[in-house]
Amino acid sequence: MKYRGLTPLQRGTIWVVLMVAAGAIVGATGPRAVTALADLAQVAPSRLPWVATRLVAFLSYFAITGSVVYGLLLSTKILDAIAHRPVSFALHQDLAAIGLGLAGVHAVLLGLDATVPFSLGDMLVPFVAPYRPLWVGIGQLTLYLVAVVLASFYLRRRIGQRAWRLLHYLTFLSFAGATAHGILSGSDSGTAWAWWSYVGATALVVFLTGYRIVTGITASRERASRPAPGSLPASAARSASAALSAPRPAPRPLPATAPLDLRAPQRTLTGSPEKARPTP
Repeated sequence: MKYRGLTPLQRGTIWVVLMVAAGAIVGATGPRAVTALADLAQVAPSRLPWVATRLVAFLSYFAITGSVVYGLLLSTKILDAIAHRPVSFALHQDLAAIGLGLAGVHAVLLGLDATVPFSLGDMLVPFVAPYRPLWVGIGQLTLYLVAVVLASFYLRRRIGQRAWRLLHYLTFLSFAGATAHGILSGSDSGTAWAWWSYVGATALVVFLTGYRIVTGITASRERASRPAPGSLPASAARSASAALSAPRPAPRPLPATAPLDLRAPQRTLTGSPEKARPTP
């Protein structure tokens, strides 16, 4: 797909829509959120790290989801018509780095929270946490998987394209682990906005993955049916083979001609006979 870019009108429309959407969300939820945080700071200031770690956890999940979605859009070449591929690839990498950084902040804030005390070992070693160890451990493994995928971006030239692609499949496992960790260990999973956030992210990733598989199978079949350079198509090859294997007709005998008598008079261009030259 050839890069065409967006017209100034299209870019302006997108920015206006994004600004209106962000303003609507902040205007509808901002005052209530500020009021709730102010009340919490007065009544129970020790609960602020718990609120902060929940907020950072969702931001990390959205960043990881965005990185996975952007990678699928790159593999299906959907964005190639409106964005340069190096820019899209850089954004894909940056979203993974942002998700990993926010996940680290999420773990640090858990250590600062006094509601459920987490030691340094509890934050680093999977499946030993004092709170829902199985699903918290899956979240910790997800953090390490995202770190491996992010490191593969910087080691791409050393490990080769094939190994880099194989490691990149870990993004699907990391997304599944982050989703399971959020739903089964998060305290906000029962709310409607959190539930639909998980459902929407999962539906988008599943749809793009299925679309990528279908387009990959279609492209493979087209490459398999396409003749190799310098070779004939299948129908032409069959015709040529049939022509070569068909029996050849016997050559026809040439008509018999009288022997040429050199002593006979030859006609000139004017049609008059020449005198026969005496033979030696």
